[in-house]
Formats: sequence, structure tokens, C-alpha cells
Amino acid sequence: MKISVKTSTGEKVRDLTLNDAVWNVDANLYALKKMIKLQLDSLRQGTHKTKTRSEVSGGGRKPWRQKGTGRARQGSIRATQWRGGGIAGGVTPRDYTFKINRKERVSALKSALSLKAQEKNLVVLDQIKLESLKTKDVKNLIRDLKLDGKILFVTNDDNENLYMATRNLGYVYTILVSELNVFDIVNASVVVMDEEAVKKIEEVLK
Repeated sequence: MKISVKTSTGEKVRDLTLNDAVWNVDANLYALKKMIKLQLDSLRQGTHKTKTRSEVSGGGRKPWRQKGTGRARQGSIRATQWRGGGIAGGVTPRDYTFKINRKERVSALKSALSLKAQEKNLVVLDQIKLESLKTKDVKNLIRDLKLDGKILFVTNDDNENLYMATRNLGYVYTILVSELNVFDIVNASVVVMDEEAVKKIEEVLK
């Protein structure tokens, strides 16, 4: 698979041959879904809590005698059918995280990258460089590259100007190549990388 390397103004510089073992694999949708679920579940606090009948206050005695009242028998006003009573089968604090194999993690990452490349939603620049940290500069960059939707910038080196310029835009995200993850790739409409980031990814995943 080949892809055009462009300048920040959108002009083609040369063609770059991508490693098919990373950028052109058959998507493993099961591993992809599992990895996304792992990332989203890891963000959950799991601090939800309901009280059982043993934890709510009151209800120490039988509300009325067993027989002769014409009403249904009751043992405690803190039983689950009473207002203010305990909750049956309610939620308790728990950890939602789980583990998946390294091979599945790699397969999910390759699948996400391959889908973006195959769908022509991957843009490679010779370098991603902004002269200042103003938001209008990154807007001009997006306009010149004719990008639309949610945009993910992936850089090989720390790019403070790019990070500062994009943080006020709710549809643009910037991460280092070392922070690359499945959810951010899938969540983005277009992934923009510098050429060094592409080489780094191939070096690690080949």
C-alpha cells in the first residue's frame, strides 16, 4: 500500500510505501470491540452503591401482628417492597477493568490503523509544524488539508504549539505516537500523522 506524503499546505511531496503487515491487515472486529470496551470501562469509577435491607435504618420490630388484621403479613418496614426499604439486587462498588492478551491488543491496534488507511482517512505529512500556538493557525492547517469531522493529530516528538493550538477545539485532538490507542483512532474521522510517527509505528508493530 502506498500513500502520498504532503506538506502542511496540502501539496504532494512523494509517495510512501506502507508496511502491509501493519496498515493493510484484515480487521479483527472482535479484538477491536474488546479493546474499545476495555478502554471505556477503565474510565468508569465504579463507585455506585445502593443499600440492602440490612443497611437502611429502622424496621427493628414487626409492623403489625401476623394474623387477624386483614392485611398482608409483614416482617419489617425496611423490606424491599416498602418505601424507604432496602434495594434488592442493587449495584455495589466494583472494578470494571479487565485484561486482554498482548496479541489481541496488537491485533486491535493494527485493525484500527488498517481501517483508517483502507478507507483513505489517513493523512501523512512530512512534518507537522506550527509557527505559533494560536488556534487560527491549526484552523488554517485543517483548511489547507481539506479535513472534515473529528481530527486526530499524531506526532513523533512533543509538539507544544500544536497541542496548545488544538486544545480549545472540541473536534481536534493531539497525542504523541507513544500514546496511540485504539479508541482515539476509531473515534476520529481522519488521522493525521507526521512521517516519523508512521515509521515509529511500523518499527514497533511490524
